[in-house]
Amino acid sequence: MILSALATSVGLNLALTVLLVAAYSLLRRRPPYVEVYAPRRPFAPLEPWLAAAWRRSEEDIHAAAGLDGVVFVRIFVFSIRVFAAAAVLGLGVLLPVNFFGDQLREIDFGDLPNKSIDLFSISNVQDGSNKLWLHFSAVYIITGITCYLLYHEYKYISGKRLDYFMTSKPLPQHFTVLVRAIPVSDGVSVGDAVDKFFREYHSSTYLSHTVVHQTGKLRRLLNDADNIWTKLTNLNARRSSGEPSRKFLGLFGRNDLLGMYQKRLEDLEENVRMEQSDATRRQEIPAAFVSFRSRYGAANAIYIRQSDNPTEWQTEHAPDPHDVYWPFFSTSFMERWIAKFVVFVASVLLILVFLLVVAFVQGLTYLEQLEQWLPFLRNILELAVVSQLVTGYLPSVILHFLSSYVPSIMKLFSTMQGFVSVSGIERSACNKMLRFTIWTVFFANVLTGSALRQFEIFFDPKEIPSKLAVLVPAQASFFIAYVVTSWTSITSELTQTAALFCNLLGKCATCCKRDGSKSPSMPYHSEIPRILLFGLLGLAYFIVAPLILPFVLVYYCLGYFIFRNQVRSFCELLNDFFCDQLLNEDDLDHLLMNLYNTYCMWLACLEVFRNDTSDIFWLT
Repeated sequence: MILSALATSVGLNLALTVLLVAAYSLLRRRPPYVEVYAPRRPFAPLEPWLAAAWRRSEEDIHAAAGLDGVVFVRIFVFSIRVFAAAAVLGLGVLLPVNFFGDQLREIDFGDLPNKSIDLFSISNVQDGSNKLWLHFSAVYIITGITCYLLYHEYKYISGKRLDYFMTSKPLPQHFTVLVRAIPVSDGVSVGDAVDKFFREYHSSTYLSHTVVHQTGKLRRLLNDADNIWTKLTNLNARRSSGEPSRKFLGLFGRNDLLGMYQKRLEDLEENVRMEQSDATRRQEIPAAFVSFRSRYGAANAIYIRQSDNPTEWQTEHAPDPHDVYWPFFSTSFMERWIAKFVVFVASVLLILVFLLVVAFVQGLTYLEQLEQWLPFLRNILELAVVSQLVTGYLPSVILHFLSSYVPSIMKLFSTMQGFVSVSGIERSACNKMLRFTIWTVFFANVLTGSALRQFEIFFDPKEIPSKLAVLVPAQASFFIAYVVTSWTSITSELTQTAALFCNLLGKCATCCKRDGSKSPSMPYHSEIPRILLFGLLGLAYFIVAPLILPFVLVYYCLGYFIFRNQVRSFCELLNDFFCDQLLNEDDLDHLLMNLYNTYCMWLACLEVFRNDTSDIFWLT
């Protein structure tokens, strides 16, 4: 890539980033768009978002998003510190040494825009030059700085985690274990089998248990009621704000929809009452929540195998009540094992399919190869502006666009594996995304970028290090453009582009508006792998192509302010109803008995029956 192509990419992405930030700063103050950026606020925010994000303290972030949010923001802090030091070394020492080298050719300052950015890489330093000691010394220095900062962050976060455990009050899930794959003989119920087993082997710590029942129909009814309640709330909010009624094809207005939703809600109420009254005759699932009198007793049940047969009496931590994911409680050990195998195969196939996409994207960065593929575009590609856009901007945009759909696919794969908690699904999706990102975005671009014929290096493992030493530096230009394009990608998180377009098109009136009563979660499973990828790119190309460092540093600075602002916004959407109800109880035994005797039914209703839904209906 030549310097003018890189400058074109930087200019376009910088303009888009400024445009998106300006759009957010203006639209968030306008009443029609408050429901997009702060749906539970009755007024537009007045304080500038950048100043508010900067002044937000870590205690505020902890109160808003918990320790997870603090760690997420600290990743940006750590990355900014590392790459600030790396930028000083790279731009102040290594870049001038590379630029004034003469390995490639003599520098013509009059034609500098048409020169390759390889002039700024280590490729321009003579082999065996004494100047290479500067590069080696810089590697040791940045390694020491990174290790020290890692130790500092680990000590800081571990202290925060210890403080959290020492100051938090005991909660029922700390004393409860989820038991699955319960073996049941003929004529014996699941509840009797659980009670007999734990009274025999955990007699001193066992307290009570609650068997999980098949409640698929009830969950579907409650989900329908939740969706209708959301639409009804949105319509009432629009009516109270005085917004004029929108009619579909001039036939159906808000009054008609209000009546229709209220009637459907009444019908669902009756159906749910009937389903609740039939709860005792539902089929039992070989799973139960078992409560103990102490945390030690619960820990014993989790970390000590309960049976000689590893497929029976499987124990794990009980998820938090608001974190339960119900559909896969009935799956057996073999079903979960088969699901994991199928998901593994599907993930590998997805990576292989994406390799074809990467090969096509890398073909765009080489005009000679592109002209061979599409000879009829040769005259167009010879235009300077077109060649700069195609080689400097288009490949990274395509890769970003296609990669944006992968997190939802990985989350779907994780959902299929049989997890019983939403956090478990997201953690698994995060691991899958990390592997996918490293292999397809980094290694696939390295191997398919310089030449599509480089796969023979795998046939001689001894040659892999030397081949990678040639291939990795050759892709510096592509990864610099990829990092620059990420500026626009991360800024779209600030503007909530999808929700904004949905609002602008007028589709949010009834069906697709975001539910303001629910607090949205941070996209950890998609953002953390991306953050780690840019850390890998920055450290890998620190010595090879230090020109990448300022662009990586700008990305982390943008992410720091944007996600601090997002955490600040999420703080206003939190609903602590569940925790408030639990912490008001004093008698722990009484709390455990009452909570887990109704655990299955009550948690399924929790998301629908909040304090602010009592005026619509209540099920007893």
